[in-house]
Order: sequence, then structure tokens, then C-alpha cells
Amino acid sequence: MVYLMIKELSPSSDEVIIVTSSLMKDMNSKTDLYRANAIRVLCRITDGALLGQIERYIKQALVDKNVVVASAALVSGIHLLQSNPEIVKRWSNEVQEAVQSRSALVQFHALALLHQIRQNDRLAVSKLVTSLTRGSIRSPLAQCLLVRYTSQVIRETASGSQTGERPFYDFLEGCLRHKNDMVILEAARAITELNSVTSRELTPAITVLQLFLSSSKPVLRFAAVRTLNKVAMTHPLAVTNCNIDMESLISDQNRSIATLAITTLLKTGNESSVDRLMKQITNFMSDIADEFKIVVVEAIRSLCLKFPQKYRTLMNFLSNILREEGGFEYKKAIVDSILILIRDIPDAKDSGLSHLCEFIEDCEFSYLSTQILHFLGNEGPKTPDPSKYIRYIHNRVILENATVRASAVSALAKFGALVESLKPRILVLLRRCLYDNDDEVRDRATLYLSALEHGSQLEDKDFRADKFVFGSLDVPLANLEASLQAYVASEVRFDIHSVPKDAKAQPYAEKKAAGPKKPAKDTAMPVAANELSSSGVKSTDAYEKLLSSIPEFSTFGKLFKSSSPVELTEETEYEVNVVKHIYPGHVVLQFNCTNTIPEQLLENVHILVEIVEGDEFSEVVSKSLSSLPFNSPGQAFVAFEKPEGVYSLGKFANTMRFIVKEVDKDTGEVEDEGVEDEYQLEELEVLPSDYFLKKAVPNFKNAWENLSPEFERVDEYGLGVRENLNEAVQAVIEIFGLQPCEGTEVVPANARSHTCLLAGKFVGDISVLVRLSFGIDPQKQVAMKLSVRSEDQYVSDAIHEIISGA
Repeated sequence: MVYLMIKELSPSSDEVIIVTSSLMKDMNSKTDLYRANAIRVLCRITDGALLGQIERYIKQALVDKNVVVASAALVSGIHLLQSNPEIVKRWSNEVQEAVQSRSALVQFHALALLHQIRQNDRLAVSKLVTSLTRGSIRSPLAQCLLVRYTSQVIRETASGSQTGERPFYDFLEGCLRHKNDMVILEAARAITELNSVTSRELTPAITVLQLFLSSSKPVLRFAAVRTLNKVAMTHPLAVTNCNIDMESLISDQNRSIATLAITTLLKTGNESSVDRLMKQITNFMSDIADEFKIVVVEAIRSLCLKFPQKYRTLMNFLSNILREEGGFEYKKAIVDSILILIRDIPDAKDSGLSHLCEFIEDCEFSYLSTQILHFLGNEGPKTPDPSKYIRYIHNRVILENATVRASAVSALAKFGALVESLKPRILVLLRRCLYDNDDEVRDRATLYLSALEHGSQLEDKDFRADKFVFGSLDVPLANLEASLQAYVASEVRFDIHSVPKDAKAQPYAEKKAAGPKKPAKDTAMPVAANELSSSGVKSTDAYEKLLSSIPEFSTFGKLFKSSSPVELTEETEYEVNVVKHIYPGHVVLQFNCTNTIPEQLLENVHILVEIVEGDEFSEVVSKSLSSLPFNSPGQAFVAFEKPEGVYSLGKFANTMRFIVKEVDKDTGEVEDEGVEDEYQLEELEVLPSDYFLKKAVPNFKNAWENLSPEFERVDEYGLGVRENLNEAVQAVIEIFGLQPCEGTEVVPANARSHTCLLAGKFVGDISVLVRLSFGIDPQKQVAMKLSVRSEDQYVSDAIHEIISGA
């Protein structure tokens, strides 16, 4: 207890001397338990200076014959490696000797410490694995560690190898025949997680896991079925041989095992087995908790998307369980699944909406009711018989709370706006809502009545209330929210036209070098530094005001886009970043410079820009900076002319030239004569994404349908080998620089297919929408279908040219 108390109290450096001498005596005690505990406590409270004094005792303890003492020293070494790595690395010989110990625990701790000592040296780790895979490890725990280290070496070697060979694979396969179940499972898991693993390599691991499915030990059955569940995400065909064994696990007393078996079967089953699986799942669902039910619902959703012709069976199943008892998260998972199936399987729309209408009659969750009503208002008017949904919606107006009533009013109004034959009936129902006892319901009814009855007869001829209320919102919600917050605090009348339509710019600079990004110096706009958009981000209008005040740029026309600052220097005596300003026929580079040396004054600062790539650019204006005192930001400009209305790509080499004058630190006096000098900056690229402006589209489907298919272009591309779909999706989004819509930039873990929606404007204020459909095969090859609609054929072709040349 005294050892534990000292360890937890962690005495400070001036107090530690009080207990150190006592603990050092205990390290040499004849009682092994005292020796072990003294080592643990000393290593916990010691500092680097004291560690040097007790190092000799710890090195002796590492090879001690007593298991408890040796393990205590090894575990202490693992902790000390974080604070005193240089001292611990000197113990390599003793640790290597401990690896050969006959004790399973000592061998385990010794191997863990030896690997941590060498982990930053790939060659040393490879040599360690090579020496140990020859059979010197007897401890099952250490063998599991060795399997993990071996799979790590395989991954690192394969990533740099062009032959595709896997060193040490035979060792992993040999571990599948180990006498210890723990080692067998670790080896099987390691094989299944290898990058680009082949069916031949998977087969022995799958065979072993199949044997464990019928084990009498629940932990082995669970480990096997969980591993197979992960394999089924990438190699479903390899797991099909285990389906019969997994079907027997559906009735397993352990519900976790049964749930994993069900979800694995849903991933590996074929179309003919769907009906049989649904019957088994129906009996199974009532016996498991909501958290397991959610997993099953998500698996069923994936199965329906895989076999869309089976939507009736699966939709009926989801509808039945939706009416059963369950918590909010469970019901939300079912509703979300039905909405996704309606969206992705057109034939399922009518039956899916009917099921949802029946559900909201008895739905106890207001959030789900409003979600369904919102979806019903968007999709219901497009069905063959929209009138049948009016009764369900109107019942919500009568029977529900204020939140749901307000959503029901909005849904009714959308039917009136989109279905002309229902408009008189909707107007009658909305007039009844004018007498509701809730302000929100009355306000919505008043707004929608005005829009439906007088939408095109307002004073402002350019503003159509009906189009505003029922059309797609053409401003980002974040900008609208910020503008409304500013309006509440002011007395100025709110004007929707004043809301910025540009998506928020990134507040951080794009770094040229790898590593963590840091915020760019706020030196972009000395004239308009306080002119912020209502969203709180420096707006293009403020940049445009600055640039138009410079006579040489005033004839360039309207500024289309200003990029985020791109750093051109590292942590050096001069800090320079650049903002790319895009005009229809020009590109202006604004170099924001800061002098961080107090003893220097820079004069006649100008940026020499050399065109490395980009024949379409020609320099037309260069503006220098007359003076750059210490820590006082300044700007230099270089402008290029390019063909108007096209995306011209280029690479530029940049050099900052100036006259440097010495400054007296005490008096601040500047020397009369200076010395010419120059400073090399990073290269800069003008990218395709610079010609696209992010523009949020809240309802992508409506916006897509509103754009004429005349300028639509569709093609398919191979993106090569990627680690996962998310990597491919983020790479394409970065290339285009368009705004992801409706959260489609988020890719579910282990997804095999994904659709991403992008929207924005091309230089010249031309609207463009992009629909990306991704798929990944078991060999990690990614294919992409690219569909583009825009207001100009050149823009649609340009999008495809950009991805072709990427």
C-alpha cells in the first residue's frame, strides 16, 4: 500500500529525495516482491538525473531470474521510453537477452519493449522480425505481438515493392496451425487485413475461422464471426462458404454473435437467399436490443441497394418493424433507411411513402414526424397520385403538437404549389390554419397563402414570392443564419439580396509543404481589413474594393474569386503568402509580405515572377512595395493576361528582390546606403479549382432538373488503386474546388459505392452541377462515373478535361 501511495502521489523533484534512498534500498532487498515494486515506483517518480544513478540496478533487473522482477523492469522501461529514450535505448542487449526468457510474461514484455526501441528504424524492425520468425518465441502472448509486427512489416514492404511479393506471409500462414487459439485468431485477422489480399491468400484464414464458428467457446465464435463480418465488406465471395455455419449462429444465445452472423449473411447472401433470410430475421429481431437492431437495419438497407428488385420484400420488412416497439435511434435508423431507398430506387417511392404515412399516424417522436413531412412535401407531389397523401398530412395539422403542425403546413403548401389540381383544396386547408393557437403555424400559413395566391403580383417585379418559398434556396444556410442574427441586432429592414451567395472561404492558408497547417498572417487587405461579410469571413467584395482602387486593375472587370492565402515561405526571416484573384481575362497575384527582422528595413520590394508552365499567360502589370519596415505588412502585385472565359493553368517561380538597410535597435535610425538582395520563394500554381466558386445548393435534385440536359456530359473514369473510397472522393473534391451538397462528402466506413454531389459557379458566373458515382472492387481499384450539367457546353467539357488530365 505504501508503494501504491507513493506512485499515485508522484512527489515533486524537491520531495522525491525523501523516498528515493528508501526505494533504492528496496531494489536490493532479498524479498522479490519489494524489489519489483520499488523498481515500478522509482521509474514512475524519477527524472533523467536520478535515472542515471539507478540505471545499473534496472539493467540487472531486466535479466533477473525472478519473473516478477524482470517484468517490472521491462514494463518500467516501456514507460520510461517516452521521457528518457536515450537512456532506455542503451538497454538493448539486456532486453534482447530477456526476449529469450523461458517465462511467457517476460518474453511478452521484452518483445514489446524491444520493438518500441527500434520502431523508428524500419530496417531494424525488419531484422527483428526476421530473427524471431524462425521459431525462438514460445510465449503465446509474445507470438501475438510478433504476428502484429510481422503484418506491419508486410504492409510497409509491399507499399514500396513493385513485385507484389509478400515477405513473411509463410510465417503468418504457419501461425494458423499454432496450438494456441489466440495466436490462430491473431494470424487469421492479420491475413484478412493485408492490403490487396488475394483469394488464394485468404482461403487458409477463412477455413480456420469457419472451424471456430462451431466452437463450444463463445469468445472464439464471436472473434471468428466478427473477423468474417469485416472480410465480407471487401471480399463477400470468400465468405460464402461459411454461410451454412453462420445460419446456425442466428439462434446463438449470445446476441452479439447472432447479430454479427445476421449482418454477415446479409452482406454475403445472393438474391435467391433474401426471402429465407428475412423469415429468419423476423423471429430474431424481437430478442435483441435496439443497438443490435440498428446494425441489422443498416445491413438490410445495403442489401436492398445491392438487389433493388427485392425492394418490396425488404421495404415491407422495414415497415413492419417500424410499427413495433423501439427507441428513437432505432426508429430513426429505419426511417433514414426507407428515405434512402426511396431516393435511390425510383420504383420504391410510392410504397415507401405510403409506409411512412401510416407510421406518422402513431409516431411518438416529433423529430421523425417533421423529417417525414418535409420529405413528403418534396417527393409526394411527383408521384402518380399525390392526392392520397393530403389526408395524412392534414391529420398532423389537427392532431399533433405545434412543431409537427408547422411542418405539416409547409408540406401542404408544397403540394399546392406543385400540383395545380390540388391548389383550391390546399388553399382551404391553409385558411383554417390561420386560426391556430401557435404563432409559427399561423405565420407559415399566412406566408404560404400569400405566395400561392399573390406570388407574382408583388411590387418588386424581380422578386417572385412563390419561387422564393417553394424554389431552391440559392444562398448558403450559414450565410443566411449570420445575416439574420445581424438583422435581429439592428433596426435596418432585412433584405434577402444582401446575403452573400458565396460559400465560406477556408480561414487557413494552403500549405505548400507537408505537415500541420498554420493560419496565414492576416495581411491580405490593409485597406479593407475590417470589411467582413455577414458570415464573418473576408468577402470577395472587400478584395474587389481594394483592387479597384488600384488604377492598373480598374479595367479588368468584375472580380470572380479570391483564393485563400497560399504560404510561399517556411519559418524564416521573411513571411510571404499570396492570394490569387481571378478575373474573366486576368489573374492578379497579391503577395502579402512581412519583415520579421527588427534590425532591417526593406525598400523597393518587388516580386519577380517567372512563368515555368502556362503559355497562355503574359505579364501586364507589376507593382512594387516602396518600403517594408519590421512587422508592418505590405503588398506587392503582379497581374497576368489570359484568354477570357477559359481556365488557363500555370506554374510560376517567384523571387522577392529588395534593398536591405540596417536599422539601429536603440535609436531606430536607418543607414543611408543599402545592399541589393533577393529571397527565393516557393513555386505557385494556378489550378483548375481556382476557376470554380463554391455555391451551396440546398436541394440538388431540383437544381439538377432546372438545368437543361442540353449541356449535360457523362463519362466514366478509372482512378487507380486507392486505400478506400473516402480517399478517392476527397481527392476529386479537392481537384474541382466545388461545394459538396447534402453531406455527400462524408463516405460511410467500408463503403463499396458512394455518390457525391457538387455545385458551384465557373468563371463568368456560369452555374455548374456535378454528380460523382464511385465504386471500389476487392483489388482496391476505384471507378468513377462523372455526370455534369451546366449553362455552357464549354464548362461541361472542361470538367471532364480536368479529371482526364489529373
